[in-house]
Amino acid sequence: MTLNGGHVLVTRPEHQAENLSRLIEQQGGIAVRFPTLEIVPKDDAAQIKAKLANLDEFQWVIFISANAVNFALKANSGKIGRAESVRFAAVGQATARAMKIEGLPVDLVPEKGYSSEALLAMPQLQQVEGQSVLIVRGEGGREQLATTLRSRGAEVDYLEVYKRVIPEIDSSPVAELLEQHRLDVITVTSAEALQNLSLMLGKNKNNKLLSLIPLVVVSDRIRCIAADMGFNRVAVTDSPTDTAILETVINVCDRGIKWPN
Repeated sequence: MTLNGGHVLVTRPEHQAENLSRLIEQQGGIAVRFPTLEIVPKDDAAQIKAKLANLDEFQWVIFISANAVNFALKANSGKIGRAESVRFAAVGQATARAMKIEGLPVDLVPEKGYSSEALLAMPQLQQVEGQSVLIVRGEGGREQLATTLRSRGAEVDYLEVYKRVIPEIDSSPVAELLEQHRLDVITVTSAEALQNLSLMLGKNKNNKLLSLIPLVVVSDRIRCIAADMGFNRVAVTDSPTDTAILETVINVCDRGIKWPN
C-alpha cells in the first residue's frame, strides 16, 4: 500500500522534519512541511555551563529528549564531562541514541516505552532517597518526573537548555489546502505542536476543518488533549519513531483503522 498522492501535514520542527517527510514521499505521499514549533537555545549559556561543570553534585543526570542532549552540548562547547559518581539516564531510545552519538554514556534507558512513566518504572529509580537528580530539559514541560522522584525522597534540580517558540512562517498555503479539503492526515509529536497548529491557522473555520482530518499522534496523552480540542479521529503510533508514524499514516490512508479507535 502506498499513500497514492495523499497530502500529509508534518508539524515537526524544521530541523527534525526531513526524515519523516522523505519516508512519506518514498511511499507516494506529498509531505506538507509546516513546523509548528521552533526549538531555540536558552539565553543563559553561562548558567548552563556552570551547572554542567559541577555534575559531581548529582547521582543522576536525566536527559528528557534528544534536543536536551544537543542543546546542552551546544551551550557547553560540545562536551560534557563525566564525574565518577554520576549516572546518565535517557527517557527513551531516541534520547539514548543522541547521547551515544555525542559520546555520553547511557547508564539507564527504559527497555520498553519512551516516557517519564517508563523511566520511573525502572528498578534503578525506585530507591533514590537522599540522592540528587538533575533533569536536563526544555523550558517548561511536564512535572511528573520531578514530582515522583521527590516523593521518593530525591532532591531534584532542573537545567533548562532550550525553549520552544511558534515559528514565524506563512500559514496561508496550509490554510488553502485545508479549505480545499486536500489535507488527508496530520502528524503531531507533541501537545504543544498541536496547540500551536490551531493558533497558527488562527480562524474558527480553519480549526473546525482541522478537527475533521485524521490525526496521527505518538502518545495517549496527546490523544486525550486532541480529543479535548475536538478531534474525533485520532490514531496513536506504537512508538515515536518516524517509521512508526509512517506506518500509522499508511493505515489511516488505507482505512485500516476503525474510528473511534
